[in-house]
Amino acid sequence: MSAGSGLPIVYVRGFAGGTSGIDKAVTDPFYGFNEGSTHVRVGSGDDPLFYQFEGPLLRLHIDEGYHILVEGGQMAYLDRHEDIPPESIWVHRFYDVSADTWGARPQDFSVENAARDLLALIRTLQRKTGAPRVHLVAHSMGGLICRCLLQKIVPDEGGDPCDYVEKLFTYGTPHGGIAFDVGFGTLERLRDALGIEGADIFGPRRMYEYLTPAALLEPDGPPDGWPAREMPDGQRTFPREKVMCVVGTDPSDYDVARGLSAEAVGVRSDGLVQIENAYVPGAHRAYVHRSHSGRYGLVNSEEGYQSLRRFLFGDLRVDADLVGHRLEDADPDVTWQAEVRLSVRGLPVVLHERLAAHWCPIQLSAPGEDGCSDGAVRLATTFLSSRLPPPGTDTVRFSLQVRVFSVREERHRVFAFRDHLEQVRDFDDTLVVDIGLPGGPPSARAAWNSRIPGAVGGYEPAGESLLDEDPATGVWTAHVPLPPVASADPDAASLLGGEAAVRLTVTPWG
Repeated sequence: MSAGSGLPIVYVRGFAGGTSGIDKAVTDPFYGFNEGSTHVRVGSGDDPLFYQFEGPLLRLHIDEGYHILVEGGQMAYLDRHEDIPPESIWVHRFYDVSADTWGARPQDFSVENAARDLLALIRTLQRKTGAPRVHLVAHSMGGLICRCLLQKIVPDEGGDPCDYVEKLFTYGTPHGGIAFDVGFGTLERLRDALGIEGADIFGPRRMYEYLTPAALLEPDGPPDGWPAREMPDGQRTFPREKVMCVVGTDPSDYDVARGLSAEAVGVRSDGLVQIENAYVPGAHRAYVHRSHSGRYGLVNSEEGYQSLRRFLFGDLRVDADLVGHRLEDADPDVTWQAEVRLSVRGLPVVLHERLAAHWCPIQLSAPGEDGCSDGAVRLATTFLSSRLPPPGTDTVRFSLQVRVFSVREERHRVFAFRDHLEQVRDFDDTLVVDIGLPGGPPSARAAWNSRIPGAVGGYEPAGESLLDEDPATGVWTAHVPLPPVASADPDAASLLGGEAAVRLTVTPWG
């Protein structure tokens, strides 16, 4: 068990649809969070290979010493016991009251009622475990239930959501609702007007109702341009730095029998939720080439689990930003983009990847939400644990592949291929970073793979550590210049200019 974790984890599942879907969901004792996988797409030609992932509940039990407590039901266990270990996992079974398999008259499902019941569960856990708060882990619509709790239910009571929740982690949650690439809005209007199987909860009017405190609700519905994705700032609001969103980028493996497919939602999605709707602006993000659910889904993936584990239990946060860069071509018809892949030593998967082929490169010409207030561009944020380095090592190592390329468009947004070489990037290198374990002065070493002799697996960093550029702040920061272009000139600058660098910022996390 990790030292100092000591907070219960509550899982909140996603949308089940109408009564038949709800009845199917409630037959599972853990609402699907116990499901694992034996497939992973890492083989040549995209062929599935065998890889046994035990499921997130079992993994947290094994890896972090968490208890899964059931005695005729988790609520029955809570009723019968007073001394509950805080390191325990609970499933918010909000759909049970809406099923017709128990013999009672089913209740209509509502996000608000599910959020109120979640608050009651959290209060029970606080009382019986002694834990000050809980972690919430949600899939799909479950994340909207959690946001309803944080943004409406608790504020309507005059409370502070930080008194109940420590961190929120979402897999494939439609924070901005669900939209379609076809029909010019007709499908959304029909869905919201008819409310077929309750799917109107993903439309702006219902989202506005359950994400807005009663005192701020407008009777005519959401104002024009109301941003569903955003979580408010200010006193008695939940800080976005304690939210992490895993964004799926593979629509092809989504189970189209669920009713909505990539053909309707579009390729820039996980098969159900479009990429731009799957995160809260200002929250942490990890992009994973997985689908919304199913065999190749986010929840039962090693990638999602490893991000979850490090976000909840890690003790280091690392931000990597591109700073001081100068785009070589100021031509308005040229767009500069970057691709990144982040891996952690000892893991068999990539934790974060934003690729043009996955419809989510980082825009350098117009960085938008990836831009920082000082003109930097956020490449990645990751969470690391000093408890988890491989045996025999005294550092936590991760790598960040950075690829930069330019795309020229002619009139009418038609790509110009005259000088184009497909799959050739203007810059392509990998930064290998070693962070010293806590116990001594903060330290880190970094080297570009192009400058490492031999195989990376045998690389051992040498020489002086990177200097902390502002030791007074308690936050470790250093700049790693981009390697120069291939040139006989020793003073040659990098492709992005002589000041271009990756800024590493290491912050204590917990």
